[in-house]
Amino acid sequence: MSRHRTPEFPTFPSWGIWLLGSVLGSALSLAAQESVIASAQSPDSSPSRQQTIPDSNEGTTARFIGYATNPSIIFPDIATSPGPLTTQGKFKLFVNQSISPPYILAAASSAAIDQARNVPASYGQGWDAYGSRFGANLARASSSSFFGTFLFASLLHEDPRFFPESKPSLWRSLKYSTQRIFITRNDSGKDVFNTSGLLGPLASEGLANVYLPSSEQTLGKTLTRFATDLAWRVGGNMFKDYWPTFFRNMGLNRLKVIPDPGNPRGSSELRGSQLLPLRPAATDR
Repeated sequence: MSRHRTPEFPTFPSWGIWLLGSVLGSALSLAAQESVIASAQSPDSSPSRQQTIPDSNEGTTARFIGYATNPSIIFPDIATSPGPLTTQGKFKLFVNQSISPPYILAAASSAAIDQARNVPASYGQGWDAYGSRFGANLARASSSSFFGTFLFASLLHEDPRFFPESKPSLWRSLKYSTQRIFITRNDSGKDVFNTSGLLGPLASEGLANVYLPSSEQTLGKTLTRFATDLAWRVGGNMFKDYWPTFFRNMGLNRLKVIPDPGNPRGSSELRGSQLLPLRPAATDR
């Protein structure tokens, strides 16, 4: 009588757990140091004062609204203030991204597609296999946010948020959304090469080789996943570009729970007692 053999899957090695623990510990230490430094700064450098400083950069950012009035639960990285994020703010943004509906939906959808294609084949079929694929996809997305939104963005002083346009058109939104993969703002509001945004998913896919099946741990498969991540980001940027304007056009901004691009024809917007500058949309060049 033949004995039924349960397929074996690669396990997460102890050194991988140590690596994750070391990275997370360093991140928390970095956030704690930022908190101490912020508390020792003078009142002139307080967050409220930083948010009232308008950005004078007139590069590709000239087509921004600047930011939305209210934070978005769906897309927490849509900017809600013109000032830079602190290290703690970037860590909070990473956490909010990791539990946001698009991250979970994308992981679930991608797992369903991979299940239908039976890739990686070593996972097999069934609910257990789907759970493995879903967990791996969610881990990749969360680690990408950790590296890109928090760790590298904090070390390189880059702003991981997305600043939508005031009146996006389809072609302009596609062009702008693609540009923001390679260009971002630093903490001073200047356009810089998006090093953190590119290193984040690359580091995430490198880390994924620790827990993905051995068939997925080749250089070619790693670069393919990295390129796919960037393509997904272009699509995500287009959603975020239209998100505030969509809700405003639907008249839902008065609910105060979704982003509001404000008045795109004006140059400023009053929120409470604070006057926040807005950027007008520019015509296509």
